[in-house]
Amino acid sequence: MKLSKTNRTIKYILAIVAAFLFLFPLYVIINNSLKPFADVRVSEMWVLARSPSSEGFSKAFKALRQNLINSFILVIPVSLLSVLFGSIIGFIFAKVRFKYSKVLFFLVIFGMFIPYQSILIPLVRTLNRVGLYGKLEGLIVTHTIYGLPISSLMFRNYYAKIPDELVEAGMIDGLQLVGVFRQVVVPISLPTMVVVLIWQFTSVWNDFLFAVTLTQNPLIQPVTVALQNLAGTQVIEWNAQMAGALIAAVPTLLVYIFLGKYFIQGLLSGSVKG
Repeated sequence: MKLSKTNRTIKYILAIVAAFLFLFPLYVIINNSLKPFADVRVSEMWVLARSPSSEGFSKAFKALRQNLINSFILVIPVSLLSVLFGSIIGFIFAKVRFKYSKVLFFLVIFGMFIPYQSILIPLVRTLNRVGLYGKLEGLIVTHTIYGLPISSLMFRNYYAKIPDELVEAGMIDGLQLVGVFRQVVVPISLPTMVVVLIWQFTSVWNDFLFAVTLTQNPLIQPVTVALQNLAGTQVIEWNAQMAGALIAAVPTLLVYIFLGKYFIQGLLSGSVKG
């Protein structure tokens, strides 16, 4: 009994220490974002703000407002297109039998393992040739294509669990394969759709490499690039920088707060299992 209490005490202590280690950086960011610039000291980052101010948030929001809009313009179509094309590709590979389907599916998901850095030069040259380099449209196309492997894999694994008899019953009732997909499969795909939406939203929102490489004009750059530029070159306004980091993190945080339940349901439904 004593040993059990000791183990429980140790677990609580370790949990408290782990929570402190995870939350301390968040405390530092929030604390310093509420300080006026004159009170910010690198050596006193953890010292509680004596006179909280919205100065940092005002500067950060003014500097990042257009870039936040750009990020929404980017992530919303990418997330929706990933759901659309990923569900179609996943359904085809899960329920349509054709020659070399396994080989083709392997080639599709192989795209997940191609590092971003290895394709930057041909990607830039290709987008420049088709007139999309330096535009948000080019970034949308890039993220949509690069997100297809993981989204297709998620949908394919989910649809593989759907009984073939359900598809056959729909076709017996007079539906074509497209009709079965639209009227039978799509209505029961909500859990996986939410998983893909959240995955793509957070991945694209937090992307920096593609964003900084494919967009040169500050007016169309996503918030991650603008946040980096907010640091300045001579003097770093730590309060504005940390306030900007919080502002940039809010959308993904809200996505998980409001859709987190469906995200867990999608994972438990087997959408990411092989």
